[in-house]
This record gives sequence, structure tokens and C-alpha cells, in this order.
Amino acid sequence: MNILLLGSGGREHAFAQKLSESALLKHLYIMPGNAGTLQLGTNISGSINDFEHIKKTVHEKKIDMVIVGPEEPLVNGIHDFFLADSELKSVPVIGPARSGARLEGSKDFSKAFMLRNNIPTARYETFDSTQLQQGYDFLKTLSAPYVLKADGLAAGKGVIICETITEAKEQLHHLLINQPFGKAASKVVIEEFLKGIELSVFVLTDGNDYCLLPEAKDYKRIGDNDTGLNTGGMGSVSPVPFADAAFMQKVEDKIIRPTITGLKEENISYTGFLFIGLMNVNGDPLVIEYNCRMGDPETESVFPRIKTDFIELMNSVAQKKLHQVQLKTDDRTSFTVMMVAGGYPETYEKGKAISGLEKVKGATVFHAGTILKDGKVLSNGGRVLAVNALGNNLAEAREKVYGQLTEITYENAYYRKDIGKDLL
Repeated sequence: MNILLLGSGGREHAFAQKLSESALLKHLYIMPGNAGTLQLGTNISGSINDFEHIKKTVHEKKIDMVIVGPEEPLVNGIHDFFLADSELKSVPVIGPARSGARLEGSKDFSKAFMLRNNIPTARYETFDSTQLQQGYDFLKTLSAPYVLKADGLAAGKGVIICETITEAKEQLHHLLINQPFGKAASKVVIEEFLKGIELSVFVLTDGNDYCLLPEAKDYKRIGDNDTGLNTGGMGSVSPVPFADAAFMQKVEDKIIRPTITGLKEENISYTGFLFIGLMNVNGDPLVIEYNCRMGDPETESVFPRIKTDFIELMNSVAQKKLHQVQLKTDDRTSFTVMMVAGGYPETYEKGKAISGLEKVKGATVFHAGTILKDGKVLSNGGRVLAVNALGNNLAEAREKVYGQLTEITYENAYYRKDIGKDLL
């Protein structure tokens, strides 16, 4: 098969790696890709939101399937674009239609969906710029800290946690009146803060059936011991010790099944990956958010554990025959640490020459923000590289990764030293 993969991050490099392992792959094209995906297929320049350009590529390269990595094209309706086009509708798109992608594209829609389908989540209300006073009043019914979320996509920066009610009121005013995220914050969801341990759960569905992929825990803050600013993710671990069979049974019964059933009953078209961000609160799972794609850096820990032929898996989703494929997974621990650019997650440096990649042994390097220029690999994003290894246990996998990170160098490279330490 000729496959077109959309995206340019560590998640997409991990997708490309899995796809390239399949005997069913004829040629892999990645738009726009990075210096890592170049080793596995052909990078094609272009915007993942330029649907006409994607259509042209599908024709020119005789593409048999399109796999969408990031959320933005899905929220913008790429799946609907294919279905509405007589020349494209026979080409399967792995990723939900716009109606399903709203689970990530609108926090308000997502929370209302959970409420309608009795899916456990934090108490919340939604407000627009005409309802500031009502928003202030709702804040008084909660206790600190306070969680404010921009309704729409805000490049991972739309969630603000405030320690005091004064700060929460100021931020609500700022989000709704000054609109730092534009239309994404035309509505703001205020919700109660959940105290517990986070868990990322991943489901693959063909719209009828689903299979549960390995779970992961990711680490959001920039500094060791979960300090400093939030990031797109500084590392991840799979499996997660507290997510035992009893806990995951609760997740399936209370969250996954009601979600898949709710989507069907509401005639919401959903095929592809569903990423459920959960909080384990005293042994009970509550949903923090839905995402309509795989997570990053969780994919870099989850995919190395998948043993089933990946294109066979994708085909079963496209043909609505997921029930016919058995998911086989590796029992070992998969461990990933992100190397980021100097200044990240604020204004960060780009164009730094990366050396030592060829010295890495016993670990896999996924490129997240890189480009190849004049034969050199250069940094080209906030999160630059993800280094992953499998081990018989967490300590072993962890030791492998941290042992190899020192081989890779670029100016002002930074990574957390404590990923997974809390789970040892």
C-alpha cells in the first residue's frame, strides 16, 4: 500500500516506524515530516491543513490510505472533505470526521457529551464574554485551585490552573475579554480541580468495535519533580503500575464503553484513535479530556509495545473489521525522555546542529522537531528528540535511555532527569 501520513512530530516518526515494519507497505509519504521520517519514507512539503494540496498528492502518488497524526486537520474536517469528494471518498482516512473531532475541538461540547452519557468527570460550567459575573459566581462555589480551559484548540496552551480565586477571576477576564487565543477562547470552561494521578488511555475504534492500546503516563511540567511551566510533554512510560486489571476494568465499564456507545447513539462518525486523559482519584477514573488522536510523547512509548502488523490494524479500522484482528503487545516496559530546545516552553532556539545520533545504542531516537539542511540535522522545534528504550522492568528501560541521552548533543539541550522516578 501507498500511505500518506500527515504531521511532523515525534508521534508521526513513531507512526512512520510502525508502518515501515509492515510487509504490506509499498511506499510511505509524510507531509511535511522531519529529519527522522526521511529515513523511513519520502517527505512532502505542504501544510496539513491545505486539503486541496493533500488531494493533489493523493492523486499523484496513488495513495491508498491517509493517516492523520495531529488534531488540527481532523477538527478542520479533512475526513469530511474526503467523503464529500467523488474522487477521494474511496480513500480511507484514519481519524474521525469533524463531528467526532469536536470531542477535542470544543471542551464545552466534550463536557456536555460526558454529562449526557453519564461518564464521570469534574463538575464544570461554560461562560462567554457576556457572562463574566456568572463565571465569578461559579468560581465561588469551587475550592482552590481553579481550572480554566479555552473552549477551542489553543496549541496545548489553553488550560490554566490558578491557585487563588483572585487570579482565577483575572485569568477569566483576560481569556474572555482580551482573547489571547482568539476564537478558541470565545467560551471558557471552568471546572473543579481533580487531585490524583494522571493516566493516558488509548482506544482504536472502527465506529462499531474498539480495542484498547497500551496505556501510558506522561510528564507535563518542564522541571524535575513536576515544577515550572506546562509543556507538550517531557517524557512517558508504558505500562503504568497503578493501571492494574481492576482499575482498567473500571475504565472500560465507566468510560470507554459509554463513550463508544454514546458516539453511536448520537450518530457521531468516529473511526481512528481516541485518547482519553484520565485522573485516578482514590482508585476511581474520571475523565479530564478527550483527544481525537494519539498523544505525544505517549505514542513514542505505546507504539514500540505493539506487535500486531500496523497496516493490518489500520486496514481493519478502514474496513470496519477491527473485531477480526487480535492486538498483540510486548509485556516489557517502554520508556521515553524528551530532549527540548533552550528556552522551551517559552521562546525557544532553532537551527542548532545535532551531533551524536549515530552513537546511540540499544535505544530508538524519534525526531520531534528536526530538519535536514545541507546534510546536517538541525533542531526545528521546542521538543527536538524523543529517546525510547524497552526493558524487562522500568528501572532497566530507564537506565538504557538515560545512559544514551548523554551521547546526543546540541547547544542548550535540556531534558528532565526524573522521568519515571515516581513509579519506581
